[in-house]
Amino acid sequence: MLALPTSPAQFSQATWDDVRPWYDRLAEAPVAAGEGEAWLEAWSRLEELLGEAGTQALIDYTCDTTDAAKEAAYLRWSADIGPKAHEQAVRLARRALTLGLTRDDLATTLREFRTDDEIFREANVPRMGEIEELSAAYQKVTGGLSVDWDGTPKTIPQLGPFLQDTNRAVRERAFRKGAEAYLAVRDELATQFDQMYALRVAVAREAGFADYQAYTFRAKYRFDYTAADCARFHAGVEATVVPAVKRLHEYRRRQLGVDTLRPWDLGVDPLNRPALKPFANTDEFTGAAERVFARVDPELGARFARMRRERLLDLESRPGKAPGGYCTKYPWTKVPFIFMNAVGVGDDVTTLLHEAGHCFHDFESSSLPFIWQRGTGSEMAELASMSMELLAAPHLARPTGWYSEADARRARAEHLEDVLISLAHIACVDAFQAWIYTSGQGHDAAARDAAWLEIRSRFEQGVDWRGLERERVARWYRQLHIFELPFYYIEYGLAQFGALGVWRQSLRDPAGAVARYRQALALGGTRSLPELYRAAGVELVFDASAMAPIVAEVERAIEALRDGDPHAP
Repeated sequence: MLALPTSPAQFSQATWDDVRPWYDRLAEAPVAAGEGEAWLEAWSRLEELLGEAGTQALIDYTCDTTDAAKEAAYLRWSADIGPKAHEQAVRLARRALTLGLTRDDLATTLREFRTDDEIFREANVPRMGEIEELSAAYQKVTGGLSVDWDGTPKTIPQLGPFLQDTNRAVRERAFRKGAEAYLAVRDELATQFDQMYALRVAVAREAGFADYQAYTFRAKYRFDYTAADCARFHAGVEATVVPAVKRLHEYRRRQLGVDTLRPWDLGVDPLNRPALKPFANTDEFTGAAERVFARVDPELGARFARMRRERLLDLESRPGKAPGGYCTKYPWTKVPFIFMNAVGVGDDVTTLLHEAGHCFHDFESSSLPFIWQRGTGSEMAELASMSMELLAAPHLARPTGWYSEADARRARAEHLEDVLISLAHIACVDAFQAWIYTSGQGHDAAARDAAWLEIRSRFEQGVDWRGLERERVARWYRQLHIFELPFYYIEYGLAQFGALGVWRQSLRDPAGAVARYRQALALGGTRSLPELYRAAGVELVFDASAMAPIVAEVERAIEALRDGDPHAP
């Protein structure tokens, strides 16, 4: 078919002028009857090569946002090559739809190709490039934030241990410093978001949609649920999860012996025990992770060992490193990469388990023949990651994991509490994004802040925010998804309920639950979302009636772990 470069390195310094001819050759190559799959395979290989070069630029930049050369390379890929390559991919997708491809495992891919063709508009290509430039600017601003802590600069993630300090004054100081850092750049971030909002609205209108939410549902291939379903999800969480979280907060308030629970009281142990310190260095951190994954499944342990050997991890927080955490993959070499900001706290363990779940998804689906089959919607991707958090939970204690038996029970209880708290946060963020893009007021920075406070008050109850309205507003500016990945958040909620379904199976049949989990991941994107969930033994959950028994079982597990029950789930 088409002789392609043999290494992504051949594209590492590429400009669009270097890349464009490869798409042209595919678009113009003769395809005889019966050669459609060979042509599709050639296109898939091109996307793997380009994708790997672009992924390397992303990793290099987020690991060091202070390096001007890395920033320029990242912007070349994300803001110039990426949007133009997407335009050419739509061109090739149109051709693919004419080639008589009939494989059953390509049905979802072809449906996505048709969607891309329907919503693509050439005029949106430069707009998408501008959005990527603004996203990089957001990363640079937030990645550069630091505070003075007794004469030592600390990144915002490095304040994490102080938020768990048993001294309430230390916690309050850390909370205020973190919020003040974002408030100091609030106007700059708000201006960036104004520009992003205007561009996104223009993209949606150009493509013929009433609003950006409607456009995004199509662009994200949300074939199996609607915006109305998401509103049902918000209402279900408000009815079932929010009261449960309020009960958790009341328990915490009583144990801490305080009149009201302030935001800086949410990270400390309610019994005022010192914060969990699961590891002292990265080798301890990753060595225990390898053992834990091997207990879940020997093949998973072997895959994580490979990641350690091949340095496919960048885990420590440091100045200039972009905030947050992610798993990405090298599509040509078919290996994943984990990026995070570990500071030696219990949340780091959860983050690594989460991102490793994404890695195992990548490994499981890597043998599928075409690049588009190996990816899934985020609803399934996050099921992979969140399920791993729960499947690994029984193995957190030493000698396998990071903790004593007592601390492992404590960590598991804290994690399940965080699951409920996160569900309320997820519903809040998704409801806020829906408001931004459908209310007609999303262009107004002051209106956005006011809407956040109103929506937040629905989903976060039992915490005293009096006198801290500005600090409460600062929370949404820290949510990078709202800036960089709009409407990428409801997926976490759907996946979390799915993962809790996997967890409930594992309480009764651990080996069977892991086997079904791996079988579902191996399907990649070759089946519809409901089919993928069913392969894992679970269903999509939107309503309070389905949420209530799951939430109740989580609450019972938390109580058993608090009581020190050795048989706690």
